[in-house]
Amino acid sequence: MSNYIFPKKYDVIVIGAGHAGVEAALAAARLNCEVAVLTQNLDTVGQMSCNPAIGGLGKGHMVREIDALGGAMGLNTDATGIQFRMLNASKGPSVRAPRAQCDKKAYQFRMKYLLENQNNLDLHQGNVAKILVKNEEVCGIVTNLGIEYQTNSVIVSSGTFMRGLMHVGKQNQAGGRMGDGISTLSDCLKELGFEIHRFKTGTPCRLNGRSINLEKCEKQDGDSPPPRFSFMSETISDHSENGKNTFTLNNWSDSSFHVEQLPCWITYTNQKTHDIINDNLDQSPMYSGIIEGVGPRYCPSIEDKVVRFAERERHQVFLEPEGRQTNEYYINGVSTSLPYSVQYDFIRSIAGLENAEIIRPGYAVEYDFCTPTQLYPTLETKKVGGLFFAGQINGTSGYEEAGGQGLIAGINAALKCRSEDPFVLSRADSYLGVMIDDLVTKGVTEPYRMFTSRAEYRLLLRQDNADLRLTELGGKIGLIQKDRLAKALDKKKAFEQALIFGRKTNIEGIRINEWFRKPGNCVDKLPDEISKLYNSEIWALIEIEFQNEGYIARQELMINRTQAMEDLKLPKDIDYSDVGSLKKEAQVRLNEIKPSTLGQASRISGITPADISVISIWLKKENISS
Repeated sequence: MSNYIFPKKYDVIVIGAGHAGVEAALAAARLNCEVAVLTQNLDTVGQMSCNPAIGGLGKGHMVREIDALGGAMGLNTDATGIQFRMLNASKGPSVRAPRAQCDKKAYQFRMKYLLENQNNLDLHQGNVAKILVKNEEVCGIVTNLGIEYQTNSVIVSSGTFMRGLMHVGKQNQAGGRMGDGISTLSDCLKELGFEIHRFKTGTPCRLNGRSINLEKCEKQDGDSPPPRFSFMSETISDHSENGKNTFTLNNWSDSSFHVEQLPCWITYTNQKTHDIINDNLDQSPMYSGIIEGVGPRYCPSIEDKVVRFAERERHQVFLEPEGRQTNEYYINGVSTSLPYSVQYDFIRSIAGLENAEIIRPGYAVEYDFCTPTQLYPTLETKKVGGLFFAGQINGTSGYEEAGGQGLIAGINAALKCRSEDPFVLSRADSYLGVMIDDLVTKGVTEPYRMFTSRAEYRLLLRQDNADLRLTELGGKIGLIQKDRLAKALDKKKAFEQALIFGRKTNIEGIRINEWFRKPGNCVDKLPDEISKLYNSEIWALIEIEFQNEGYIARQELMINRTQAMEDLKLPKDIDYSDVGSLKKEAQVRLNEIKPSTLGQASRISGITPADISVISIWLKKENISS
């Protein structure tokens, strides 16, 4: 039976409407491409499948970068957050990071509203079964109902749904998320020649808040004033063209608005909890060998914690509300795939949870992912032109990592349709650049998560200066609106003027830049006649800049020293087997990765400085240039 061919041809088709799919679709549509989003269930667009929280160390940096480039995640978080905190506020500026607890449903519904009202974007409910390829270029997709959509580019952002298998004890069922089905798209990707492996992730149970005794728990309030994610949060209003937007909880455009933050709570496991878990490890699918996939080392299940850290008497458990209009609590820190009966027992052994009612059990989910070394830094696949991967399909974990990849994939899919140069961020530009370089250069052995420690230039890549670093770049490709671009450029100009001012103006007989380096001196102690010259946001940046002048200069020098290698582009069609002096292992790895620059080549596992010298000499000898 022949397929029904949908009458409209699209520039870009996005498969999946999670955090990667949302950012990809919005970016491509805002770059004036005709975009279609195909998802299994339109009621779960932008759903927070795990904890309804955004940000954290490294992750918060990326959300601010997504926002600086015109993405939606930061603004949506500010609009629907119910608690805001700045993590590591008392530590160095490079590791400070915002985190917000969101209203789960408000976040989801507001994001769907954004997609529904975005020009050039159509939503379709459908399960994509096949990707169509002609002459090694993508040309369309086919759903399991036999509907064929024609297109120039496809972005796969399938989350945990590719052959997803959920585990609770020794029972399992097909699904990428509790209550949802699976995708068989990985079968098609295998046929196209992609290397596919299995990963595992998990989630804890959810509890009825009315059954929790919060008096036995430690209260964790949000920060006042609340730190925000978006550099444009003042544009958030609870009114739309059609009247009041129910899902915009925080109206930052109203100067009198004050967000009523909900507290989170902390309790702890104990020896009884650990005994219950240890006594039932034989019923854990992970420890009984049922689960094949590798799980995230940095976010272990409670079973893993109890076994791997047996010397610890207790582990933290965070009780986090899922929204303003629900009593449901996310129980962070006890991710598990143990049977329901065991979950019931160990949860009730924890202080404050003695009478807890489990609303949803915890479970583990296995899923297919594609080795990310099969991608260019644009996130386009090497095997099929016009086919992009974003999110968990690349072996990553987390809303923020997915959103960042979706944004970059969406931008590059649109630019490819417009026959324009690709958009690639470097490790010196952003955490987004660090993440993508890590993925496409080194691959993954476990679900990838962003940390501040992954960035070698993290003092330059702070969360507070993301707009200074990236908004102008977003403006050059047409992703940033004129008013936003003007605001960022004005801020950059003021910052540069303040730097000059601080290096030539005295306070107490010394230059301001030196004054800031004296112990105890800070913005709050500036004389009024000086502090009034620039706003508090600029002075906060200046304080960090002057207090860390030496370290910043060193990192800038490191970037300058390596820039020549980053600028030297390597043609895609090089066969490294022809580089006779190169050892065999290096030839194999380089042909596998196909690095875009000499700098990327130097970061491939197993490639030595000697190999890079050999390549440089060979390129000059052969007179090869990009």
